[in-house]
Amino acid sequence: MKNLPAISISEKLAKAFSDMPEKIPHSMEVLCDSLLIDVAGLCVAARNTDYVQAILRASFEPGDCVVIGHEGKSNVAAATLINGTATHGEDYDDTYEGGPIHAGAVIIPVVLATAERHRLSGSDMTRGISVGAELMCRLCTVAPKLVHKAGFHPTAVFGAIGAAAAAATALGLNKVQWVNAVGIAGSMASGIIEYLAEGTWTKRMHPGWAAQSGYRAARMAQEGFTGPRTLFEGDHGFFHAFANVAASDFSQMIDGVGQQWLSSDMAFKPYACGTMAHPYIDCARKLVAEGLDVNEILSIQCKTAEGIVHRLWEPLGLKQSPPNGYAAKFSIPYAIAVGMLRNDAGLNDYEESVVQDPLVKDLAAKVSYIVDPENPYPNRFTGHVRVILKSGEVLEVSQGHFRGGRDDPMSIPSLEEKFLANCRYGGWGDRQSHEALSTLRGLRTSGIVDISILGQ
Repeated sequence: MKNLPAISISEKLAKAFSDMPEKIPHSMEVLCDSLLIDVAGLCVAARNTDYVQAILRASFEPGDCVVIGHEGKSNVAAATLINGTATHGEDYDDTYEGGPIHAGAVIIPVVLATAERHRLSGSDMTRGISVGAELMCRLCTVAPKLVHKAGFHPTAVFGAIGAAAAAATALGLNKVQWVNAVGIAGSMASGIIEYLAEGTWTKRMHPGWAAQSGYRAARMAQEGFTGPRTLFEGDHGFFHAFANVAASDFSQMIDGVGQQWLSSDMAFKPYACGTMAHPYIDCARKLVAEGLDVNEILSIQCKTAEGIVHRLWEPLGLKQSPPNGYAAKFSIPYAIAVGMLRNDAGLNDYEESVVQDPLVKDLAAKVSYIVDPENPYPNRFTGHVRVILKSGEVLEVSQGHFRGGRDDPMSIPSLEEKFLANCRYGGWGDRQSHEALSTLRGLRTSGIVDISILGQ
């Protein structure tokens, strides 16, 4: 930049977060508890999957940190990578309406590993989670939809920045070190969305990679390594690189930092698939509950947002017949079909035998879409299903919100039920699951963070 700012965006963020009250708002305490419970259960659910076992074999090295659902402690790099991958692997983790991003899969692994490695308190952990999650959500306000459009996964690239901020905050870095940490993380951010082509595994590792990058950036800054303080607004800055924009408006990102918490509205998923498919599943289930006979369906047409077409609708032939369970998680035609035929879209509904079920494939092939220019995405996730029956009768249902989100939030008891169900899916017994849940409930107020019980 020809005229460098006296105070950069990163420096404004560092000051705002350092000046925030010692005690975070109750809404953020609830969010921290919710994220801890949800992430731990998801790690257990995924612990025996082929992709987790592969990354475990590739990266496990002895250390101080729990790899959730596995015996033996690993170093920070491996624990963050594995736990982040396991959390996001089934696409059953939290999301933020306005992104979409998945903050928990990045922030919880990095803060837990940082707390274990450096023997931090529950209070340190909580501040780290709060700052990291909030920064990731605020990054979504700068260039809505453009990071995805440029071919990057926002959770991956925003995640590295959020993870650095989370670790730096938990470690108690000063403002200069904090700015250096996020500046360093900017050069570590990565993650493209080409996994969509054939349902390969790389999206699953994005949060874990971001988490380990954030920790490394924070520790480098703590030891004196420097990064650009103009990370965000510089001529060669973050959004120039990842959103293809020459200039950005950072006002929404900065306004109210440390006082207003966007992340307190974070949503938790009732279904194990891509976020924007959820309202469509609810619509599909409602139609069947109201008496729809799926055998009488001629075709299904859905209104949708232009911003999700390239990820969840196109190429339409591939989305109507996904090649595997992971690809199916990013297909609205498939989601509608399992919602109608199986009355759910949980972990079991994305297993290979279901994906290849002829009844599911035949119904998914009847689903198409039209773009609704008035759709409020990304600020709100909506669903619409219009069924044309063989008789010519038309049945139609719309849903204007994401169930589990700000308009219909998932309660802590519901999240605990999801946690226990995920633990059962991952092979844990009831006693072990309830003991782990008891530990998670008290973690935020603990003297020293100890999650050893999760490492089995």
